Amino acid sequence: MSLIAPSPPRADADRYGVLFVFAAGVLWSTVGLGIRLIEDAVVWQILLYRSVSMSLFLYIFIRVRSRESPFIQIRRVGFPVVIAGLSLVAAYSGGIYAIQSTSVANAMLLFATAPFIAALLGWIVLREPVRTATWVAIAVAIGGIAIMVADKSGGVALKGSLAALGSAFGFAVFTVALRWGRTGEMLPAVFLSGLFAIVITLAICFGLGLSVVLSPHDGGIAMGMGVFQVGAGLILYTLGSRSLPAAELALLSLAEVLLGPIWVWLFLGETASANTLIGGAVLLAAIAGNALSGKRRKPPPITAP
Repeated sequence: MSLIAPSPPRADADRYGVLFVFAAGVLWSTVGLGIRLIEDAVVWQILLYRSVSMSLFLYIFIRVRSRESPFIQIRRVGFPVVIAGLSLVAAYSGGIYAIQSTSVANAMLLFATAPFIAALLGWIVLREPVRTATWVAIAVAIGGIAIMVADKSGGVALKGSLAALGSAFGFAVFTVALRWGRTGEMLPAVFLSGLFAIVITLAICFGLGLSVVLSPHDGGIAMGMGVFQVGAGLILYTLGSRSLPAAELALLSLAEVLLGPIWVWLFLGETASANTLIGGAVLLAAIAGNALSGKRRKPPPITAP
């Protein structure tokens, strides 16, 4: 009699993959609510505290999971993981500023352009082919974005929209850097991004005269986001994405975009403008259409909220 337990059927692996990735999207969708609950802290203070808790959490998880230091894994990949880590710092900063400056619905929908930007960068930098359906979806998405930002002239809301697109660009660079390094393992790069963010935000806080001591309320929320939103969400996504093709991943990622505005509407009464809703519907149609037209294949390294 064999002493080796049989591997779970493919259907079971897919089922758990769907649950893990969807759960990751639910956790990531609460980032807008978390930032809205911050009372006084600004983007650099929030990012500092979030990065500290995220880095500690991921260090422990990587050590337990792989039985080696994340620094060894980082050295193994080399320069691409450094680019990936730095790009995530830009993505984090733009994401927090965007949510503090514009509606959560607007920011979340613009974050969702990251896969399209990654496709363009992959085509330019790595000479990766882009499907015709993806080019069409990119064109439709650009139209949706134009509608969304059309009523945000010159104010903080426009800056928030640009920051959200900058955040999406950062996540896209992260994706391309991981492909460049030929690794699908995102957690060491995210751990490194946390260390970079700690150093950079400390320098900015001191340079701007910002206190690094937050109230228990703001500090607790920021550190909680590092563990439960970014850290736990990435772990669930990493586990789930290994058994799902790119089309399903793209569709499941819509959970984050759709649920984010719902949380702030339910708990804080925040609503979105008509332009955001119309442009967002066009953008979601482009994302869903691109996913449904894709072939079932093993996904490349995927970004994180």
